[in-house]
Amino acid sequence: MISRRSLFILTLALAVAAVPATGQLGAQGKGTIKIATQTPLSGELAALGEGMKLATQLAIEQLKGPVEKAGFKVELVPFDDQAKPDVGVANAKNILADKDILVVVGHLNSGVALPASEVYKEANLAMVSPANTSPLITDRGLPNVSRVCGRDDVQGAVAAQFAKENLKAKSVYIVHNKNQYGQGIAEFFQEWSKKNGVNVVGFEGSEERANFDPILTPIKAKNPDVIFFGGEYPQAAPLFRQAREKGIKSKFMGPDGVDSSELLKLGGDAVVGMHYTTVAGGVKEYPKAKAFADSFKKKFNKDPEPFAAQSYDSTAIALKAIEAAIKDAGGKMPTRDAVTKAVRKVKHSGITSAVEFDDKGDPKKATYLIYQVAKKWDDRKMVKRLEIAAPQKKM
Repeated sequence: MISRRSLFILTLALAVAAVPATGQLGAQGKGTIKIATQTPLSGELAALGEGMKLATQLAIEQLKGPVEKAGFKVELVPFDDQAKPDVGVANAKNILADKDILVVVGHLNSGVALPASEVYKEANLAMVSPANTSPLITDRGLPNVSRVCGRDDVQGAVAAQFAKENLKAKSVYIVHNKNQYGQGIAEFFQEWSKKNGVNVVGFEGSEERANFDPILTPIKAKNPDVIFFGGEYPQAAPLFRQAREKGIKSKFMGPDGVDSSELLKLGGDAVVGMHYTTVAGGVKEYPKAKAFADSFKKKFNKDPEPFAAQSYDSTAIALKAIEAAIKDAGGKMPTRDAVTKAVRKVKHSGITSAVEFDDKGDPKKATYLIYQVAKKWDDRKMVKRLEIAAPQKKM
């Protein structure tokens, strides 16, 4: 039979056991702060979008400590925008409805980011973009939109100059995929090719995915020194492959939309030797990114695709802004307004670059790289690297 004293001690012990440890209470006691991603997780561009989402997940796991110590749980909420504007907008409305989401990391496609960010603007929800290169992303002057990467007006100029000076191009034929990103970069390449004295013998948009013969027949007749494709790898690869099969000898170029190992898988020998510009590039070009690449490979059993490292940096900036907003709120749950204001103030020495935003949300200085594709994707060669300040007016 249990004595009254023993019963009291047992009751006290059970009561103590039921109280969470201080660390556990601190990590969860004030609620959950969510960071959303919007990237294509299905469809043709899923390889890039999945890499961006996984890099954000890794960054949260590795860098959430200060926010958790302040008493909040940090959670990733991924959304699949399918690289489609209407899906991105629908997702954005759902994101706005979840008051715990304080930052969006995304998008991959500028054509999705532009209308979705107009939705985020309604609640002044911060969007930190790892990959959106359209000048309109920041030239609209939205206070809630920032990006860590460069711009297409600069990238187009870099590509056009390389075509003339390094590839010795006297004539170029430009094809684009008609979307916001592809047509935009093609137009900048055209503008700067003309300024550089290069003859633009054709400029054509097409949404074709399989049979490029109607485009390639006039290209072969005009025999340009360079064919530039504005768009992403799912179209670029078969276009270039069919060009070689048709006997076209022109050199090939593209922008960062082709910067994926999928380009080589889909294009084969036809794309070996071609050049492309990018605002991202491989992680080996960034010494600080080696630990990130190793952690990514260990956790997900695959190498990070382009824009994954930039997504890691974007998430790090988001977490720093959230931490600062919590401090300003006296340890309470911060508002979306406070986080958005804090993002622009962050100075971050990231794994891809040192990021400090200007008044429009552009990085004050961005990296632009030019690669040549090799027979193995990991062997592709970086032939040029430029650090260029963000333009303060339209170029």
